[in-house]
Amino acid sequence: MAASPAPFAPFEWMIAWRYLRAKRAEGGVSTMTWISLIGITLAVFALIATLSVRSGFRAEFVDTILGANAHVTVYSAGIVDQETGRVSRTIEDFDTWAENLRDVDGVTRAAPLIKGQVMASAGNRNAGVQVFGIRAVDLAGLPRIVDPATAQGDLSRFDEGIAIGSGVARELGVTVGDRIRLISPNGVKTAFGTSPRVNAYDVVHVFSAGRYDIDRVRVYLPFAEAQSFFNKEGVADELEVMVEDAEAVDDMAVDLLRAAGDRAQVWTWRDASGGFLRALEVEDNVMFVILSILVLIAAMNITSGLIMLVKNKGRDIGILRTMGLTEGSILRVFFICGAFTGIIGTAMGVVLGCLFAIYIDPIFSLVNYVSGGGVWDPSIRGIYALPAKLQLWDVLSAVALSLSLSFVVTIFPARRAARMNPVEALRYE
Repeated sequence: MAASPAPFAPFEWMIAWRYLRAKRAEGGVSTMTWISLIGITLAVFALIATLSVRSGFRAEFVDTILGANAHVTVYSAGIVDQETGRVSRTIEDFDTWAENLRDVDGVTRAAPLIKGQVMASAGNRNAGVQVFGIRAVDLAGLPRIVDPATAQGDLSRFDEGIAIGSGVARELGVTVGDRIRLISPNGVKTAFGTSPRVNAYDVVHVFSAGRYDIDRVRVYLPFAEAQSFFNKEGVADELEVMVEDAEAVDDMAVDLLRAAGDRAQVWTWRDASGGFLRALEVEDNVMFVILSILVLIAAMNITSGLIMLVKNKGRDIGILRTMGLTEGSILRVFFICGAFTGIIGTAMGVVLGCLFAIYIDPIFSLVNYVSGGGVWDPSIRGIYALPAKLQLWDVLSAVALSLSLSFVVTIFPARRAARMNPVEALRYE
């Protein structure tokens, strides 16, 4: 007795390939095959493009947070002034706190800060700004602020002037070398009350942190000058702590509290931006589900094409069965037809999706040019351009989803072909 051929034998591939490339006049469904192929390609492309933009947006958002802000903010819980009854949250022994925090494993920098909101003025232009009083050596540890690729000026002259965001510079119409005034309503105390304090500073550095909301309002003053300007001599408002692994900052919170002392409280970057990050995660999950449905719809075209192919090839199936082909061989022939379409469509979609992620900047520039500009508003989006980050896991998840759906929907029409009665298939031929 002759041995049964091995599954997916060469003759099965040959028959499947003949059916796939058959023209409609020959009983084939090449048009439906092309429709299925294009549908799978576009669905996988859309999935990979969306996943890459999602990953890029989150990476850019987190990078701007960690590159221009403290990983952990340490501040005082407050002391009640017995005379006035007011709660003071300033830190008098800030240098001691900073030294203790630097001794914690994983901490790279701990810097005292002065914060305040004032009015900036240059000529006839005014803008509300947030002042950060910081030492020059500590400012140099903020990569997004001192990046020479996006900044202008000489940061070594920071103690001689002021550093401002690119958005502030644009609002005031100033650049490096110009002079701006800071106006604080809580200024000089006189016998007649408190009068506004007005100080003028030379702009020595203009930075771009990559976030519109940061560049639009933030300016940096030398720490000692900020203490004097805000009447906070000898104290600091809070301490800015940078760590080696920002993603593991929550695990360090207890150690930081112990190092700072009983009156200390901590606020991590996750606490500050947790709501936005959670919203991004929810949006990511929803988009993945929606695009998965799109891939499923595209895969269903394979089912339609195979059903038509089985119907047109009923006579061939009957002949093949009478020649000795088993139900398993017939099933594999039509499974190869559908799976091959899914594999090729998935591969083409992966190529297009990866090219989109790699060349997103020129593609987006072209879209912006064709639409007349204004497609991306940084004041709404927060960042200046549409980012994309191609990650292996995103590509693999898209490939796995597409192939699994393509294989599953192929099984049902393939089983129908395998169970076709050869007598019934040849009765009317």
